[in-house]
Amino acid sequence: MRVVIDSAIPYIAGVLDRYAEVTYLPAKEITPERVKDADALIIRTRTRCNATLLNRSTIKIIATATIGTDHIDLDFCREHGIIVCSAPGCNARGVLQWVAAVLCHITANDNRTPESYTLGVVGVGNVGSLVSTYARHWGFRVMECDPPRKEREGGEFYTIEEIAHNCDIITLHTPLDNTTHHLINRELIGSMRPNATIINASRGSVTDNRAVLESGHRYYFDVWEEEPNIARDILSNATLATPHIAGYSIQGKANASAMCIRAIASFFGFPLCSWYPTGITPTAPQLISWDELRTTLPSRYDIETESNHLKSHSEDFETLRNNYNYREEWF
Repeated sequence: MRVVIDSAIPYIAGVLDRYAEVTYLPAKEITPERVKDADALIIRTRTRCNATLLNRSTIKIIATATIGTDHIDLDFCREHGIIVCSAPGCNARGVLQWVAAVLCHITANDNRTPESYTLGVVGVGNVGSLVSTYARHWGFRVMECDPPRKEREGGEFYTIEEIAHNCDIITLHTPLDNTTHHLINRELIGSMRPNATIINASRGSVTDNRAVLESGHRYYFDVWEEEPNIARDILSNATLATPHIAGYSIQGKANASAMCIRAIASFFGFPLCSWYPTGITPTAPQLISWDELRTTLPSRYDIETESNHLKSHSEDFETLRNNYNYREEWF
């Protein structure tokens, strides 16, 4: 059997080679010709798995080292019997820590404490639930918006309109689908508080980037429409801008690679169903205080330098992302 693997996925080289013929390719080289006789794919968001790529292939399973699957045509895969596995929650703490760095930046710039803000968390899954838990612990007033969870569970969830009307900061952690595309649009932005701040570490098109820019609202983006070819004015006017790396932690990448390997191993019967990269220590979760966060952050993650680099080298978006120095999670 044959497996094609995106060569930018870390910690995974050599793991499957004892059990299959493995081809490692840059994302741009994962083409119909290269996958037509493959049995499995392990990919990232840069590989569009649709009829164009898969129609003439023998692919049986796709494992993506990402939380989302909006780069995969799930209907096509379902119709053709292709199993799709993702890595939900793999990098949740990495994204949490990126959001924590943003919240520290906002409060320092405003010379305010967390208690003076109402934070709207939109999408309360693996990432959003962590953001809510820690933000409450740090003193923020938190309002949560998650229509699917509201429908399933009831409980105290707010509409996106209520979030817009009442929140000083809105942080987005939703998947991208037909209900969340341009969830933050001109009409909703018009109902926001005048000084509201928008944070997006989910998918670029969850926000109408142009509408956000033209509104004058402060925004912190890790994800962008038209990546990697981001409009220069949208990038340069972000308060902080990063190259789609919010979840790029050592542990997050190790978790994603492990989930992909385990999915492939389970499907084909390889003895790797508990595999985890050697030399990586999983994070020991701890509920650190706001003071400890502010004290430890400077030595852990310099988000301002990272933002300045991207703004000065926007043409290198993909290079910066692919060669990112993964961060160590610390809480």
